[in-house]
Amino acid sequence: MSTKGNWSPLASGRFFTFFLVASWYASNIGVLLLNKYLLSNYGFRYPIFLTMCHMAACSLLSYVAIAWLRVAPMQTVRSRLQLVKIVALSLVFCSSVVSGNVSLKYLPVSFNQAVGATTPFFTAVFAYIMTVKRESWITYITLIPVVSGVVIASGGEPSFHLFGFLMCIGATAARALKSVLQGILLSSEGEKLNSMNLLLYMAPIAVVLLLPAAIIMEENVVGITLALARKDIRIIWYLLFNSSLAYFVNLTNFLVTKHTSALTLQVLGNAKGAVAVVVSILIFRNPVTVTGMLGYTVTVVGVILYSEVKKRNK
Repeated sequence: MSTKGNWSPLASGRFFTFFLVASWYASNIGVLLLNKYLLSNYGFRYPIFLTMCHMAACSLLSYVAIAWLRVAPMQTVRSRLQLVKIVALSLVFCSSVVSGNVSLKYLPVSFNQAVGATTPFFTAVFAYIMTVKRESWITYITLIPVVSGVVIASGGEPSFHLFGFLMCIGATAARALKSVLQGILLSSEGEKLNSMNLLLYMAPIAVVLLLPAAIIMEENVVGITLALARKDIRIIWYLLFNSSLAYFVNLTNFLVTKHTSALTLQVLGNAKGAVAVVVSILIFRNPVTVTGMLGYTVTVVGVILYSEVKKRNK
């Protein structure tokens, strides 16, 4: 008697989940490294325009995925107030992505990831300020190594740049603020949107917000990009591929959560940061120190402890 029918569906399910996780890792790390390459190594120093390209791709591909491919059910905006809330979230979202891209012009990916790992600290701070939500004392204790690790890593970072560091802190804080705001603003059952639909509405708003910013702050960026394309057509392909990857980060994030759990995604996210650090060091050959790696390790351990405590307190 053949056992093929017994294990095949399970095996195919596991393979599909593995494929989703691998795709999520590849898109996350890929867009991060390509952003770094474009903004720092290649010399395309226009982070606002780059972010606008990302948002334009997210607008188009989100519509295709939801309206045509039915990846998620279409949800509608039901009121003007809900739209205002989405605009507010989009503004914070833009600030986070632009600040993060700006920081990559000045900081190595390894240090960028170390600072980014402090998101739980800022989330706890904003949650306390905006909702007066108190965590258990042990939860706050676990945040000490999260912050301490970044302090240690900063002292041991040979490529430390103050402006880049401040932009990275701003990006991390804005990412945490968006998470808290989303929980407050879209908390009622009638206003809740899944991540794919929220992106569908936020991305076009982000393009509208970023377009005047790019025109004013990155003068003649379109003309410069076209002139650069005449010399090296690869820049167009880089931008198209990079922008598509930015969308697939969100798509695979949604699918991994759907087929596993938010907790699994959190654990995978902790490991993803470490993988991104190793890969970036191998590719960009940026100098690292024992102190810097020690600081990053302390931060990651703090994040893992924080996640465990939060899980047990639920």
